[in-house]
Amino acid sequence: MPNINIPQVLSAIASTSQTLSERKEEINRLNVFPVPDGDTGTNMSLTLDSVVKNLAALPQNESIEDIGRAITTGALMGARGNSGVITSQILRGICEGMVDAQAFDTQAVARAFARSVEVSFQAVRKPVEGTILTVLRDSATAAAQAVESELSLEEALDAIVAEAYASVQRTPELLPVLKENNVVDAGGFGLAILFDSFVSALLGRDAAAGRAFEFDPATAPRVEIEQINDWEGSQYRYCNEFLVHSDTLDKDEALDFLGTMGDCELCVGTNPRFKVHVHSNRPDEVLAYFLDRGQVFEVFIHNMDLQSVERNEKLLAEKEESQRKHFGLVAVAAGEGNAKILESLGVDVVVSGGQTMNPSTADLLDAVNKTHADNVIILPDNSNIVMAANSAAELAEVNCGVVATKSVPQAFSALFGYDADASLDENIESMTDAFAEVKTGEVTTAIKDSHDSKGNPIAEGDVIGIADGSIDAVGKDLIGVTLDLLASMDAEDADTCTLLAGEDMSDEQLEALAASIEEHYEDLELDCQRGEQPLYPLVFSLE
Repeated sequence: MPNINIPQVLSAIASTSQTLSERKEEINRLNVFPVPDGDTGTNMSLTLDSVVKNLAALPQNESIEDIGRAITTGALMGARGNSGVITSQILRGICEGMVDAQAFDTQAVARAFARSVEVSFQAVRKPVEGTILTVLRDSATAAAQAVESELSLEEALDAIVAEAYASVQRTPELLPVLKENNVVDAGGFGLAILFDSFVSALLGRDAAAGRAFEFDPATAPRVEIEQINDWEGSQYRYCNEFLVHSDTLDKDEALDFLGTMGDCELCVGTNPRFKVHVHSNRPDEVLAYFLDRGQVFEVFIHNMDLQSVERNEKLLAEKEESQRKHFGLVAVAAGEGNAKILESLGVDVVVSGGQTMNPSTADLLDAVNKTHADNVIILPDNSNIVMAANSAAELAEVNCGVVATKSVPQAFSALFGYDADASLDENIESMTDAFAEVKTGEVTTAIKDSHDSKGNPIAEGDVIGIADGSIDAVGKDLIGVTLDLLASMDAEDADTCTLLAGEDMSDEQLEALAASIEEHYEDLELDCQRGEQPLYPLVFSLE
């Protein structure tokens, strides 16, 4: 087997990203709960896509350390949901394990997997058997055994992939909820696909996949996009300037051509080297003309409109910097109504997301920066966003903490515990205490056959009621399921109930539901709001 070089590894990473993108829905369908928000495959795919973009932005001939740093940063910044964050840690560990390797061999791979297990398990407070972490650990064991058996690199990689798939097949025996729903773990399956596609591409077994991303160190002359300040008064967008090497170029003819393409045209110099400058909306046609007559190099294309926008944004940023706040609040929510309620309660930036689309670490960091505050609190409002929120808090350049709300109603209550005059730690403690007793219920429609928390069957199309993550009510109509769910959540002991109507619930339906609840719970105070969240016609809280 030939020695593996860096371009081969980078190309294999890009091919892996493409494969995950193509198979993300296959992975998504393995999610256990029968609700329309299974996105493990999507999250892992987006994480790898961010890695590829980061690598593509690297200068050529970068060191192993710089490449590893680009992979780690790209994965973390693009990570979405728990699966994406864990995947980013798996990749980080592999990179850290490979950084001092003298060669890409069986021993190096085993060390990389061992470090990946260490880093990944450290990232999860309570690791659960039968998940992506189990598949990673079993794969690492296969790598270590390959060293003991003195397998070649190719044999070792094949053994790792085989064990990854075998581990996935064992996940239902380790995690009862998987066995009950007759599925394997989605994250583990996604990781096996990741390993498999990377190895296949690296060993050249799939020519089509191998051509997905050509990382060739001997590329064409450099093209840079920059901003300059020479466009005042021009009606054209791009400032084009480059050198031309030609023995046949007619300078006067070239100037006539440039005059038809824009303004501020210049063509100076003598054969065989010329400097060309022109403001034009069609840099492609400008370059094509000179490419027909010689060799073009040192190309700079400046978008003058973008420079103006950038200048204005910089001025705005300077103004906002002078108006920095002591405290800022960031929350995640789906639905225009929910966002408006959060803003009315003092949230500075509402990040669009939740069950159907988990914002990435980068999205949350961007929101933190938009608060223009020295201290920021993030309310993730979904259990699958907590890890990304924690990552954003760690990476933030300001004091940042997370109040680990798992629903929008919990965020409403948490915000009543906020005190602008308190410290960050004091606010995190008081806000966490404020939502501790809040119970959240969700009503939606099952998208596949499954079972509820007691093992009773669920048919596709059934209305299901979910109490803090547990499917505790099943039926054919929303009102009936809601009443059953309220009963299972001991609504008779609660004082208030907040109803958030989704975009699929009409005002008339909301009124009918409220009337039914009041009939059954005379002492329960109702607060009806339009949350406009997708996929979940009703989200409610009990306090």
